Amino acid sequence: MAEIRIKGRMVNAIRISLDTNDHDAIRKQLSPMLEKTAPQGTLAVIESSVDQELIALIQLLIDLDLQPMAVTEGPLAEQARAIQFPVIPPDRQMQQVKATKEQVVEVKVDTPPDQVQEVAILPTVKHITSYHDEILRTGQSLVQNDGDIILNSGINSGSEVIASGNVHIYGSVRGRVIAGAGGNHAARIFCHSLEAELVSIAGTYCVADDIPQHVLKKAVHIYLNDNQELVFDALQF
Repeated sequence: MAEIRIKGRMVNAIRISLDTNDHDAIRKQLSPMLEKTAPQGTLAVIESSVDQELIALIQLLIDLDLQPMAVTEGPLAEQARAIQFPVIPPDRQMQQVKATKEQVVEVKVDTPPDQVQEVAILPTVKHITSYHDEILRTGQSLVQNDGDIILNSGINSGSEVIASGNVHIYGSVRGRVIAGAGGNHAARIFCHSLEAELVSIAGTYCVADDIPQHVLKKAVHIYLNDNQELVFDALQF
């Protein structure tokens, strides 16, 4: 058996887009944003429209408990290559689509029994379900960072759906579907006809060529098993 194997795996990373080289301003603005969106040790890709001192910027992000992993092609690429820091292509431009409707539910967060609470009221978080009635067209993206997405129509190739929770698509899926985007391994994907370019749950992904043939163009339930492998179950109606 080969001693080296390559496995497909997506990483959960944020992209920090900067239009300033004022590091004091970056720290001041970024710090409160990260408290809400990025846990300690989150991987970060740097995207800057202006030239600036890259090593100092990397250290600033490390001080904010991030793990800088790359810069995108642009003003910082030359500095990055000089220090052998990764440079990656910029993201394709996607049109962010607003959901037809959203439902917000406040969910109480359980506190571990070994933690003593100073107050009797349990903290709450907002779980949002986005409902969308129109088909997603090429170049369009529907994102829900705090819950689930339910689409009453399909998605075309070149479009994408990204949710921190579950994704339900009552139509043909020809684009990219990403559930559990924040690392939620319990997230699931349901669709009426699977022809996706890519499906992913909590970073584990499968591209079109590797989707099992027996579920193509069928209603499918996708989830992660105990080994963090994608499982494709054909649904019977």
